[in-house]
Amino acid sequence: MKYLLIPVTLLIIHTGCSTTKPVHPTLQATLWVQNSVEYDALTTMAYQSAEQHLKDALEDENWSAELTQQGKDISSLPPVIVLDIDETVLDNSPFQARMIRHNSDYDPVAWEEWVAEAQADAVPGAVAFTQKAAEMGITVIYLSNRTADSETATRENLAALGFPLSGATDVVLLKGEKEDWTSAKTARRAYVANNFRILMLFGDDFNDFLPAKKITEARRNELLSEHRSYFGERWFILPNPVYGSWNDAMFNFERGLSDEQKQVLIEEHLHPKQ
Repeated sequence: MKYLLIPVTLLIIHTGCSTTKPVHPTLQATLWVQNSVEYDALTTMAYQSAEQHLKDALEDENWSAELTQQGKDISSLPPVIVLDIDETVLDNSPFQARMIRHNSDYDPVAWEEWVAEAQADAVPGAVAFTQKAAEMGITVIYLSNRTADSETATRENLAALGFPLSGATDVVLLKGEKEDWTSAKTARRAYVANNFRILMLFGDDFNDFLPAKKITEARRNELLSEHRSYFGERWFILPNPVYGSWNDAMFNFERGLSDEQKQVLIEEHLHPKQ
């Protein structure tokens, strides 16, 4: 989980006193995630739609959601589904709400403390879907950029909510568990693909489906066009308006930009009809 906050210089919150304070840049998005029925409906729709394809995916021995498995004989590989964790199966909006209350930017220490609490709620629809997959004999694998040190707490959080955790194999694959398991996730998907037939991929970020780290917005759009048919059948993306690689791409993956530089880029990305 990583946040790149967007400066909002024009909006203010009016309080009961004579002073005002700037609106936190993730306030509206966090309020929507935590309070709207629309968010609940969208995540539920994604998982219910995926469940409708599970039987066909399982029975078709050539069905795979992993691009590197296309055209290969994968019929002997046991079936799995692969899901990101944060904002895909676990809802971390309470952590974001804490940051808003304290008017703070993303703090990796505070994030690790939140993960250690193991108190995240389930994203609506996720538990029922993963339990259904497990009942059908499909192994559920969680592939996340949480750090390897957080595996115990992450497993506790998942288990407490009812997410299936197979004891036969390591199904919680976190960043840094192996030397080449970076935040790009490509090496971990390859590891899974070498041992399993990947029926479906789930995530809240483009990088959960394709090698999309530090690629331009134009290239992201090209990749979407090339693989659009996968979404809604083999790839299922969950809504996350708070943070993600879309935000990083907007700022050209540059760290250390001033608020003024960020504001220029934000203005360039607003597209009002003239």
